[in-house]
Amino acid sequence: MASKTVGWAGFGACRWVGKAYDGGVIRSFVFNEGKLAAQDLDLDALRLVRSDKGLIIWIDLDNPTDEETRNVLEGLFQFHPLSIEDCVAVSQLPKIEDYEDYLFMVMHAVDFNRQDKFISTELNLFLGKDYLVTYHEQPLRSVKTAIERSVNKIGAIARGPDRLAHTLLDLMVDNYVPVMDELHQEIEEMEDTLLEKHAEDLTPMIMDCRKDLSLLRRIVRPQREMIGRLARGEYKLIRPNLLPYFRDIHDNLVRIEDTALSASEQLLSSFDLYINRTAQQSNEGIKILTGLTALTLPPVVIGSWFGMNFANMPELDWKISYPLVWILTLAATAGMWCWLKKKKLF
Repeated sequence: MASKTVGWAGFGACRWVGKAYDGGVIRSFVFNEGKLAAQDLDLDALRLVRSDKGLIIWIDLDNPTDEETRNVLEGLFQFHPLSIEDCVAVSQLPKIEDYEDYLFMVMHAVDFNRQDKFISTELNLFLGKDYLVTYHEQPLRSVKTAIERSVNKIGAIARGPDRLAHTLLDLMVDNYVPVMDELHQEIEEMEDTLLEKHAEDLTPMIMDCRKDLSLLRRIVRPQREMIGRLARGEYKLIRPNLLPYFRDIHDNLVRIEDTALSASEQLLSSFDLYINRTAQQSNEGIKILTGLTALTLPPVVIGSWFGMNFANMPELDWKISYPLVWILTLAATAGMWCWLKKKKLF
């Protein structure tokens, strides 16, 4: 990215640097009264900005190298080693920790597609009095949208770092909606397939979808509790005027969890329908085999009777014995066929 020189009151001139490298990007944004004043500064310039108490800094670390992580998290902000360790390590569950001077949060964005199935991406946030640092190893739509709004100066999204954090979390939760829509569509398609006469084995698909819903609920529930704590004003870094906004995010997460629970119940109903349909098909097969067995019973009985090797069996010497046995066999078989049709075994 090209570098350029700008200045503003109270800061002076400095060089803006947007740093990109193999596998990741570091973006930095400086806000003054909610409006973007500068972006993509180098570390030396950011140290100077931090000394100006009237400015707000947002630094986004997108898949940074170990050196870049140390320079920002340890060198520039001196975050607690435990929070840095939790940040760089993969966490399966959301969490929030209060380190007095800042809040450390682990959140999870989600995505879903038919090829890669359910995808969860971790977003780490360091929320301070005049800064916000975000860390993630995969691109996130919520972060991208927030950056676009900041660069294009769409509204005052950064009158405070808590407002900026709310914007990111709100965008992240909004992205849960298409995921739920996609999961619902997949469940409905499976249900339609179940009604087909020659349905394929859907057990792997049903189990995968159930696993996705279970993982989604495990992610949403603790995030709902975390946002609830923010909405109740348990942390001093969240200003009172922003509490209703966090309550709105909490309500959205409650609705998402309820929707996931409803989808899970719908999936269980679909699985029961699939099991019943499979059992019915098995019963149909058993019914046909039973009918065939019953249909062959008269010839077997008659043939066994006249095939016995008794010395004194006068009917074997009759001239009409052979046609009589044929007539008797056909009549008994026809009678058995009529009886099976009446019992709906055929």
